[in-house]
Amino acid sequence: MVIIIGIGMDGKKTLTAEALSAIKNADILIGAKRMLEPFSSLGKPCFCSWKSDEIAEFLHNGKYENAAVLMSGDCGFYSGAEKLLRLTGDIECKVISGISSPVYFCSKIKKPWKNMKFVSLHGESSNIVRNVRRNELCFFLLGGEITPAKLCRRLCEYGMSETKLYIGENLAAENERIFTGKAADFIDIQLGKLTVAVIENPDFENSTAIGISDEKFTRGKVPMTKSEVRSTVISKLEINRNDICWDIGCGTGSVSIEMALQCFDGKVYAVEKNTEAAALSRENALKFGCDNIEIICGSAPEALEELPAPDRVFIGGSSGKISEIADFVFSKNPNAVIVVTAVSLETLNDAIVTFESNGIVCPEIVQISAARAKKVGSHTMLSAENPVFIIKGARS
Repeated sequence: MVIIIGIGMDGKKTLTAEALSAIKNADILIGAKRMLEPFSSLGKPCFCSWKSDEIAEFLHNGKYENAAVLMSGDCGFYSGAEKLLRLTGDIECKVISGISSPVYFCSKIKKPWKNMKFVSLHGESSNIVRNVRRNELCFFLLGGEITPAKLCRRLCEYGMSETKLYIGENLAAENERIFTGKAADFIDIQLGKLTVAVIENPDFENSTAIGISDEKFTRGKVPMTKSEVRSTVISKLEINRNDICWDIGCGTGSVSIEMALQCFDGKVYAVEKNTEAAALSRENALKFGCDNIEIICGSAPEALEELPAPDRVFIGGSSGKISEIADFVFSKNPNAVIVVTAVSLETLNDAIVTFESNGIVCPEIVQISAARAKKVGSHTMLSAENPVFIIKGARS
């Protein structure tokens, strides 16, 4: 029998009675050094490791009737228990819950956690600003490269310096510390590795718009995909929350922004060879709080070489290389969805031929012909926009 135990924050005052009983009755204790230290006085044999594959191998080779694997916090909250349970195979396992860091910390700062967004920044750079913009309360499990100071600097960079947050260090330990203030107050704070943060945003986005008004973007002299076309493009892409998206020939970044609002747990790579346009895309990403956009300066397909495989791709500017770009996309992910816009019959034909050569014999094609009202003296006239073809290619 293997018992996977959440030992709370410290293995002492946040340890449940059920967990303590299981630990006392175990033949061996397994876990990271920090997990094992509170129970050294029990004098039990120990196997020190935090890696799930090493622990699983030890359990398969061991002969202990009752092995206790100790996990920080709760086994269901960003815990190694998930992977360990997959690796243990046919070994009989039991899981004992513990007090997790958000449950403990939220009680300390007197905040409810029922509608909170939970984000782990352990070893990864997540979409900090996008999550804060979308949610009234966000809990961040910090660690690795993202410190509380870096988190606050990111918020300030995206115009959220006045955002209120709570920072907890060494929760439940004797040297526990809790800080409350604005993001701007903590841009230079230096804390230990065991930190968490809750960010409060009463002005969070209640809905996600599709077809954002053109006037809301910083434009300059760079061409931009207009609102009516953009909304159809986003609809055809059918973006999921954690998708990897490419916007090729991103221009001002208007499509990149709309992609980023849809894949708020994913990432958008906006590729643009024009440095002025790339700078505008960066400016608009800051304006809309989209830290899940990365601007890539370069020409496709060469600039795509090092990017992760995409789920959704928009080609708004190809410099005549639709075929090469699409071939590269499908080589990275055969099931990627590609949407192309074209204003000429020649580009439309190139897109159709390209999709057919990749086994998509009947790509979806629509044409958008929009007209906008404008005042001419005392009259209101309609001014036609250029018709645009939208071509969607997908194998599944």
